[in-house]
Amino acid sequence: MPANINECQQQQPAAEERLERFKYSNRVLLSSILGRADGGLGLVGKRVRVAGWVKSSVEKAMPDVLMPKPAALAEPPAVKDVSCSEILASRLPMFRRIARILMNSAGNAEFVGKMDGAAKPVPSIAYLRINDGSSTANLQIMVNSSVYPLSKILPTGTSIMVEGVIEKLKAQRKHALELKVEKVFYVGIVDTKKYPLLKEMLSMAFLRAFPHFRPRTTTIASIARIRSSLSYSTHQFFQSKGFLHVHMPINTKNSRIHRNMLEVATLSNVSNQEAKELETVKAAIMEKSKRIEELKRSHSNKEALIAALKDLKKTNELAVQLEHQQSSTLTSIKAPDIFPNSLCCHTYQSASSGLHLESYACSLGNVYSFGPTFQTVDVSPSKELAELWKVEVEMAFAEQEDAINCAEDYLRYLCQSVLENCLNDIKFLCKRIDNTCIDRIKSMASGPFVRVSYPEALENFKKFEEKAELGTNLSTEHGSILAEKLYHQPFIVYNYPEDSKPIYFRSIDDTKTVSAFDIITPKIGKLIQGGQKEERLDKLTTRMKKLGLPLEEFDWYLDLRRHGTVKHSGFSFGLEEMVMFVSGVDDLRDTVTFPRDWTSTDT
Repeated sequence: MPANINECQQQQPAAEERLERFKYSNRVLLSSILGRADGGLGLVGKRVRVAGWVKSSVEKAMPDVLMPKPAALAEPPAVKDVSCSEILASRLPMFRRIARILMNSAGNAEFVGKMDGAAKPVPSIAYLRINDGSSTANLQIMVNSSVYPLSKILPTGTSIMVEGVIEKLKAQRKHALELKVEKVFYVGIVDTKKYPLLKEMLSMAFLRAFPHFRPRTTTIASIARIRSSLSYSTHQFFQSKGFLHVHMPINTKNSRIHRNMLEVATLSNVSNQEAKELETVKAAIMEKSKRIEELKRSHSNKEALIAALKDLKKTNELAVQLEHQQSSTLTSIKAPDIFPNSLCCHTYQSASSGLHLESYACSLGNVYSFGPTFQTVDVSPSKELAELWKVEVEMAFAEQEDAINCAEDYLRYLCQSVLENCLNDIKFLCKRIDNTCIDRIKSMASGPFVRVSYPEALENFKKFEEKAELGTNLSTEHGSILAEKLYHQPFIVYNYPEDSKPIYFRSIDDTKTVSAFDIITPKIGKLIQGGQKEERLDKLTTRMKKLGLPLEEFDWYLDLRRHGTVKHSGFSFGLEEMVMFVSGVDDLRDTVTFPRDWTSTDT
């Protein structure tokens, strides 16, 4: 018996390496193999089934197989001279087919046999690097021409599902593993004449023309995984802090609070007058039809029946004309005409859910929303998009300082999470796009942000721009200059001039400032905007009247101040800007799946 527990443990066989298949597909994710600490070397000898898309390929002829020497050398056979036609047939496939036809007709079976032997394909091997989107790493697979026709799987972009054994490469290369394929289960071929991603190095501008294919590139795939991680971490943070996730409406009729809101046209309101006329005519048709039925039942006045039928026919023709006219009106409206058109009902796609979110915060305490917002685009689509995703937060019984603390903790949590979950993606983007990515993220994740009042920030900005004056709104560009050249890290500006912020921020007594703040970062500028909301009814209504806003349009919003008002604060956060901050890309269109502006909505 073993003397102690250690000896007993040493006698037990080592636990066998297990490789779990993806639960909802009969395959193993490449990240499960290549994402291991040992790079997958512990799985050598394992049989696995994998799938993915071909990133690159090489075909090589198989090395010659040495034949064993015979025991006794026999007398060599007589060598027969080779004719010129035989040489041409062995080297030119087109000549071989022509010669085969001619020789068959002449009965020369010997020559045909020689040609057939020369036509046999040379055995070869394809080395494919495939990726399934689960990580930046590619797996090299080796496919023998006897297993599958190599011409069908070599093109970049081909999808393939295979099964084989993991082997360790003998030579010291970048890729330590290789899958020796034994079975091919599925192949999705590529039309090499039309597929746009055959080249390896493609510009971001080129890829924007093919948004449905660009996720197959490592760069866009890395950005997508980073965006996914940021979204997941957002829910993790707020749920762990006791916030409730609520869904807010996308459409609204309150257009006066936010600028650049998208106005929506509904078909039922394109032409109210035409619709009313058509309804009147249809009602008349029903009445005339009833009158005709009565005349038919009475069998009394044939002339009246004929006249009624003619009248009904004319009314039906009028209805058809009105329907055609209304249809023409609808189809003639184009995208640039929809939004200012006076025929439309005044409904807008929300640029922010902040107002509605306040109602839930004043009932449930701490809430957040996460969804799409919409705006018109007046500048380059590289800086603004028509459709963006925002995280908006509102907290009851909270002041501006509380909102700042929450926003700062949230950003640090996002940076720590993305460094932990997407480090390989960030390292790849550092090499490909921006070599300062990791340092920038670590700077935000490490410590507290500098906090300065608006007058202090403006005074500091004067060091770079002498024309800046009190009341000048610090733009995104101004903030970026301060973050990069002065503070060298994210910083917070608070207590803005009231004219530079929306009406709902709380007025600071005896000043012309409001309790509003921005978190400004290097590269991006304003990443988070927030503050304390005005809970005093008299202060809010006074400011609304000053700006000429109709109180009746915001009566529901003012009700929150009339009944159980409470101090509350919050902030909004742009997901796309955070993706830019992490990934290092310079164009906002590269942070979303399908960028939306009025020049690109085909997909």
